[in-house]
Amino acid sequence: MGAADSVAESLAAAATALHEAEGRAETARIAVRLARDVVPDADQAGISVVERAGRVRTVACTDEVVRTVDAATSCGAGCATRRQDLWNSPVARVEDITACDVHGPVLTASGLRSALFLRLRGHQRRFSVLTLYSLRPHAFDEESVRIGRLFSAHLGIALESVEVQEQLAEAMHTRDVIGQATGILMGRMNIDAAQAFDQLVRASQKGNVKLRDIASRIVEVRAIE
Repeated sequence: MGAADSVAESLAAAATALHEAEGRAETARIAVRLARDVVPDADQAGISVVERAGRVRTVACTDEVVRTVDAATSCGAGCATRRQDLWNSPVARVEDITACDVHGPVLTASGLRSALFLRLRGHQRRFSVLTLYSLRPHAFDEESVRIGRLFSAHLGIALESVEVQEQLAEAMHTRDVIGQATGILMGRMNIDAAQAFDQLVRASQKGNVKLRDIASRIVEVRAIE
């Protein structure tokens, strides 16, 4: 089996594992382990959310050292600057973390020397990124970038799919709760469904509270009566 076939099989297996994961948290946890195994020269991996102001929040990592380095390099030069480049480009690299960053002691203690940043999803105020770290400087060549981008494409699709599923589940739950609350109000106030729903809308607007939350409160109160 050639190298290309081996990479293709690894990516196919990774795509299957990501598809079978349940929820965003599990998908992220599986993804960082797979990324470390699939991308050449990757020793650690993490998924983080980067905000426009530069703040970095790590949501999954193969080792706590990744979380430490992410936090240490969330602002300033070096990694922070290259990570911010992802607003305009899907890929960024740091060839030698300790040589270009201002957080020397933290980074030296971590043992991590180079980084490959792969943007997953972007929004106006934040984006998510898959970061691969190596113990060697200048570790990530063009082949690493190519495989990393292929993997991140699979991961992006998996995360989008999970989000859609969770949104649908939430929508179904919201519909059921509002339906229950409407039925409770109909019985209490001897009104029809349209009037009961109108009561929910008015309460939501008056209290500046989401309709779903108003409905949940009514259902919860009914449950303890």
